[in-house]
Amino acid sequence: MNANLNIIEALGQIAREKNVDRDMVIETLADALVSAARKRYGNGDNFEAQIDPETGSMAVMARKTVVDEVNEPDLEIELEPAQEIDHQAQLGSVVFEELNLADFGRNAIQTAKQILIQRVREAERERIYEEFASRISHIEVATVQQISHGDIILQLGRAEAAVPLKEQIRRERYRQGDSVRGYVFEVIKSVRGPQVLLSRTHPEFLRKLFALEVPEIAEGIVQIHAVAREPGERAKIAVSSNDERVDPVGACVGVKGSRVQAVVRELSGERIDIVPWIDEPDIFISRALSPATVTRVITDERRHHAQVIVDEEQLSLAIGKSGQNSRLAVQLTGWGLDIITEDEYQRRLRRLEESKVELRRLDGVSELIALSLATSGFISLRGIAESEADMLETVPGLEGQATQLREQAIAYVAAAEASGEQLRPATIEEVEAEERAADQRRAAESAAEEAKRAAESAAEEAKRATALAAAEVELAAQDAAAAEAKAEAEAAKAEAAVVQDDAESGPEVAEEAAEEVAGEQMSGDDEPSADAADASEETSSTQTQVEEAGAAEADDGSDLDAASAASESGNDDGAAGV
Repeated sequence: MNANLNIIEALGQIAREKNVDRDMVIETLADALVSAARKRYGNGDNFEAQIDPETGSMAVMARKTVVDEVNEPDLEIELEPAQEIDHQAQLGSVVFEELNLADFGRNAIQTAKQILIQRVREAERERIYEEFASRISHIEVATVQQISHGDIILQLGRAEAAVPLKEQIRRERYRQGDSVRGYVFEVIKSVRGPQVLLSRTHPEFLRKLFALEVPEIAEGIVQIHAVAREPGERAKIAVSSNDERVDPVGACVGVKGSRVQAVVRELSGERIDIVPWIDEPDIFISRALSPATVTRVITDERRHHAQVIVDEEQLSLAIGKSGQNSRLAVQLTGWGLDIITEDEYQRRLRRLEESKVELRRLDGVSELIALSLATSGFISLRGIAESEADMLETVPGLEGQATQLREQAIAYVAAAEASGEQLRPATIEEVEAEERAADQRRAAESAAEEAKRAAESAAEEAKRATALAAAEVELAAQDAAAAEAKAEAEAAKAEAAVVQDDAESGPEVAEEAAEEVAGEQMSGDDEPSADAADASEETSSTQTQVEEAGAAEADDGSDLDAASAASESGNDDGAAGV
């Protein structure tokens, strides 16, 4: 009895540890006992196992038919032994003979054990698979166990999870024991059991992170309409509000950017643009290309394509680094975008008009059909002639007319080539090549003209420089001559000044000498002294020198008239003094 209770307790413990149903474990044990019986007594299908889940009693029964003479002991039993099992047994009836478990042998029991373990493991894996299959599109947090061939192997409860290399943000690095948050995008069955695949690059991962950080999204007040990501670099989301009192962008940003910054930190610094969503494609496309300013948007609903026209200085900003901004805008809006300048738009309009004019040369081609052909890529008669009828059938408005139109185009092209008429190229690539060649020719001609003007300007500049240098040399010579004349004049004036000073001081010297002589005579000496005579002679000599100097000054040029007059005046004074 105790052994049976231990068996029941063991089965319950297995069910709890493996998180499987207890009845399933008991059923599995019964199947294992049947397999053991078949291994011991033969591969028949007449064995049954009975297990009481309350008491734990187990029995393996062999189902046998009552016969007079036994030919197959594993399937038949005689009447007397059968009546010992069931006293009501008769010939032809079926009885269940209980087998002794001790007779099964070690190998049979080992087989039953392996079957039990295998079945429980399979049941556990199936339960785990079903559990996580229901959690696809949810965010889970797991612990890093190891890095294998670039994949991050994680422990996620009782399951094994992994973040494949292509689902990782490029700049992130992890160590064993780190916690990783990821988006469950698939659960697969493998030999090792169910494997949960997580992603950190999936666009829905960003949506779920905002739902965790922004209560208005979780409550349904703010709705995220679209998400575009280049993981680890940049992302855009389009949001709207069901309540006019709630600003969807402000709700996602949070106070001082707290909400969006929490998401940015989780994504290793990925920049996030939050765009207000609107159900008007042209306005939504303009917003999706922010921070660039869009001039206008021309949409084609049929092709779900739009031409975005921007100013020249906004073109690089609209396209973004390596085309990043335009790619994200395409993902966010779902529209094909062609970002061009106004000049390029006008050039395309001109091409379109030229195509329409040429295509309308064919009979039955209206302006609408010509427009449809041109926008579908058939820009010329040559292009229609070289195309297949099946391709022409795809053009809207040409259903059933493609073959006839192609034959007309072939005939027209042949006649044009025979007459030498110029037709437009067959494809837009050839048209663009011709335009590029024309632009290059114009650029070369412009460069040559510019070089010619530069050469002429350089020659004129050199001529002016030579004339200026000659003028400067002549002016320098004139300046040198003037300086020399000025120096000579200054020297003459200085000499005249010296002479004038000598002339002015002569009479004073003579007067002093006379006074001295007079003084000596008054002292009683009637004869003039030798000193007085010498003074008198000196005075006379000085006067003579002054007169000669005055005569010399009179012979000088007009520049020394003032000095000469002063010298003559001095001579007159000196004579009067004497």
